[in-house]
Amino acid sequence: MKITIFGATGMVGKHLVQQALLSGHSVRAFGRNPFETFSHERPGLELFKGYLFQDDDIEAALENTEAVLSALGGPADAVDKTRSLGMKKIVAAMEKTGVKRIVGVGGMGILNANEHTLVYQTPQFPEKFKAVTMEHFEAYEYLDQSSLDWTFACPPDIVDAEYSGRFKTRKDYPAHGSSTIIAADLAAFMVKEMTECQFVRCRVGISN
Repeated sequence: MKITIFGATGMVGKHLVQQALLSGHSVRAFGRNPFETFSHERPGLELFKGYLFQDDDIEAALENTEAVLSALGGPADAVDKTRSLGMKKIVAAMEKTGVKRIVGVGGMGILNANEHTLVYQTPQFPEKFKAVTMEHFEAYEYLDQSSLDWTFACPPDIVDAEYSGRFKTRKDYPAHGSSTIIAADLAAFMVKEMTECQFVRCRVGISN
């Protein structure tokens, strides 16, 4: 499958590229400076220099693409709005170009704590994470209001480590397990979910 990966040069994005290539997909890695992160010599990997807030760049990156993986990041204070406005731009470009499948990364705070409350709305949720959680929530809303076949992985703290294969998932609620997820495990889940479509139009809790 030909896929475009947004946020390809970040921690999770680099693992997405690796896991997608290992799974036999053809990857277009989108970023401001992808040539500084990846070797162009790798088979199956196309590097695409573009800007997330530039509509023409996103649409060009989606040309002949069958699916999208998104690992948009940014500062913890969420001042630059990359996660929310970036997703808004991606959703609009996908709807315009006809690409339907996207698997993205959010945060555990936007999962359900119970039937009536999200995790970030609970008293024990750390105040310092609320700004970035609201960015994830806005990104989720853009997906939920779209016509796309989306899945939004919502992990706890992400650890930059290699694949273990030991993780749990849960629809719409935090997964039972640890308070962390290994970046390569998160990436492996996203790549697998892209084609298996077990959680279409759902948020997904995941943890080791």
